[in-house]
Amino acid sequence: MGMYERILVPTDGSEGVERAVRHAVDLAVQHGATLHALYVVNSASYAGMPMESAWEGIDEMLRSDAEDAIAMVEAIADDYEVPVESAIVDGSPSKEIVRYAEEHDCDLVVMGTHGRGGIDRLLLGSVAEKVVRGSSVPVLTVRVAGDD
Repeated sequence: MGMYERILVPTDGSEGVERAVRHAVDLAVQHGATLHALYVVNSASYAGMPMESAWEGIDEMLRSDAEDAIAMVEAIADDYEVPVESAIVDGSPSKEIVRYAEEHDCDLVVMGTHGRGGIDRLLLGSVAEKVVRGSSVPVLTVRVAGDD
């Protein structure tokens, strides 16, 4: 076994996150590790919506997005015969990523960062930054997009 046995790769299914996934798969190949693919449905993002909106439709759409994002990770890992354990959870993305990494004894978190700066970062915060600050597990960030 290599230095890493369990590598967590959170995905939000966004364009560009594939770069972080490929990096995680490369590391898993080199270390004979299992990849843990995690998608966090940010329930807070739709919790304030009025109840008369199509709640089930929104939930189904978010679940479908989650399944598609996880399937992308599984497909890339499968190309390299890397075993994958997948999970879809609800909650705050940064908190759930940290919780999952610690509860599943992951050795490394590999995640994308969108490289926002200035006022965007100040106002929006960064899931990756919150994970880096809150995780007892080492975090490797891969820049996937941003304003250069």
